[in-house]
Amino acid sequence: MCQQKNKTALPVTIFSDYTSDQNFASTDTFLSLYEDMLLGRNFEDMCAQMYYRGKMFGFVHLYNGQEAVSTGVIKLLNSDDYVCSTYRDHVHALSKGVEPKSVMAELFGKETGCSKGRGGSMHIFSSKHNFLGGFAFIGEGIPVAIGASFQSVYSKQVLKRAGLLRVSVCFFGDGTTNNGQFFECLNMAVLWKLPIIFVVENNQWAIGTAHHRATSSPEIYKKAKAFGLPGIEVDGMDVLAVRDVANQAIERARLGEGPTLIEALTYRFRGHSLADPDELRSQQEKNAWLARDPVKIFKNYIIKHQISNIDTLKQIESKVKKKVQESVDFAVSSNEPSLSELRRYLFVEN
Repeated sequence: MCQQKNKTALPVTIFSDYTSDQNFASTDTFLSLYEDMLLGRNFEDMCAQMYYRGKMFGFVHLYNGQEAVSTGVIKLLNSDDYVCSTYRDHVHALSKGVEPKSVMAELFGKETGCSKGRGGSMHIFSSKHNFLGGFAFIGEGIPVAIGASFQSVYSKQVLKRAGLLRVSVCFFGDGTTNNGQFFECLNMAVLWKLPIIFVVENNQWAIGTAHHRATSSPEIYKKAKAFGLPGIEVDGMDVLAVRDVANQAIERARLGEGPTLIEALTYRFRGHSLADPDELRSQQEKNAWLARDPVKIFKNYIIKHQISNIDTLKQIESKVKKKVQESVDFAVSSNEPSLSELRRYLFVEN
């Protein structure tokens, strides 16, 4: 596990040299992780293009730079586990298996979108994939994730559902950890030993406020101690480090041993949203984090340790680009929601 102490809002470690961990996963797993990270990156880059071409409207918050967190955690989950996201939700949905076509169509506001064009960027949702949605207000999704984890316990203990507990993973940013929902739900999760993992994606900035200026205790993982659950800090630019920590937390939750708080130290490469000129962060800080691009470094790691070769990685890159382009073509050709169904989906239908 790769950890770092981050009091300066700058990266102070380099990518872990997992020479002893090549046995911890097959070549297919490494390539799957790379493909998932690359899909998230290329999809978001395409979103930026479409936004500036006027194909998307409203606020669009991109995830560039944080892909190792989504991939490192979500790709360990089972299909019936739950994920709850934030307004930076596109890549979480893709990692959970939601089709790029339906996510892109939703961003275009089309009827074929995963939320039927009614949700847009901040409200990606898929009941089929147990993706509980993105939430526009910070902290709003944490109680929802708590509810999902509670029903997992209830289903097993009261309804006698067979099998291991279904795990819920709740993602949120560093700014959320100063809000009441965070503390209330940590307490409740420990009290009831809920199978939930709280993942703080500490990208160093809460919109335009630097993390170390917004909280009296910048090391978020230490806040877990007050409630009696494990708190772990991990290098969020290192997909293998994140995967290692997440694997332990998921196993603990599935066996009924309760929640875990993971603080992943990461960085968003773009502004808060595509409408943000990103003038508040210094170029020196941005360059320091860009040098640790999780996608590029993981690619170099795969080649360096001869896990795969450059030709195979190029094939994956071509496959991902084709998939992203197909998602755009699908979104462009899809129908707009009909005005006659303007009020549909407001209430439960029979």
